[in-house]
Amino acid sequence: MSAAVLAVRDLQTSIIREGIRTPVVRGVSFEIARGETLALVGESGCGKSMTALSVLQLLPEPPCSITGGSVRLEGRELVGLPERALCRLRGRRMAMIFQDPMSTLNPVLSIGRQVAEAVAVHTACGAGAARQRAVELLALVGLPDPALRLQEYPHRLSGGMRQRVMIAMALASDPSLLVADEPTTALDVTIQSQILALLADLRTRLGLAVLFITHNLGLVAEHADRVAVMYAGRIIEEGAVQDVLAAPAHPYTIGLFGARPGPRLPHAPRRRLVEIPGAVPPPHALPPGCAFAPRCPRTEAACRTAMPALAPHDSMGQGVTGRLVACVRVGEP
Repeated sequence: MSAAVLAVRDLQTSIIREGIRTPVVRGVSFEIARGETLALVGESGCGKSMTALSVLQLLPEPPCSITGGSVRLEGRELVGLPERALCRLRGRRMAMIFQDPMSTLNPVLSIGRQVAEAVAVHTACGAGAARQRAVELLALVGLPDPALRLQEYPHRLSGGMRQRVMIAMALASDPSLLVADEPTTALDVTIQSQILALLADLRTRLGLAVLFITHNLGLVAEHADRVAVMYAGRIIEEGAVQDVLAAPAHPYTIGLFGARPGPRLPHAPRRRLVEIPGAVPPPHALPPGCAFAPRCPRTEAACRTAMPALAPHDSMGQGVTGRLVACVRVGEP
């Protein structure tokens, strides 16, 4: 693997409400290399979006604050940087695609003005050059008739076209890191496939490092190189996609895969999806020890007393490296 574009070490983020500090991101660590996609998966409330917003330093302070750890972008430490320095990096070296383009795009400004503004803010070019660059970016993301689309307003575009505009804005100044937070949530299956194929093509052509946040495990299998599974603000399993899919090791990961619907062959017997009982505990009411213990079918006394560390694991029995799991019972029959 080449040198990491993004290196996160023991990241800790908290929210203060009514004078009480509650950790919501609890010691998260990962790296993403150039041209690589890391998928961050887990149920709603597991801390995926909070982790992404912490990386880009987009959380409101107060009530949120990064209380520990390190976030290094191309070797530069971001935690503790002044806001003015962070503003120069956001959009220029790191960019984000948000879940809902309709609420992210300004409804009263034309597409051309919004994309050109993203160009002008981060590059030293005039209005004419920024507008021409906007046309090039819209063409890059596959928007038909890009020059004509400059005059359009967001409400006149389809959901897939709006998402392509958001991607064009994210690429305005050739960032090295792209964070995609559920970029296909509101799109139908056909458009979803097109957007993900576009992101994969751009990653290859531009050498982007991509942090891909999703609930859809099927998308992980097709579009990610590595996967990190989050639960209650921590990463509890990480490894190459093919290794984790072939032999999930943490009981929570096993549960996620068991609850995933899949294609059924003609005349094949129906398979009941396996439900994970209960729900993700709120950050202010985490149980002692392993946060998944109250929902885990393999819980023992040790699970309720100590929080297991993320440690190397070879579930394939083939000397697989780079696989990490946080469970006291991992490896047991």
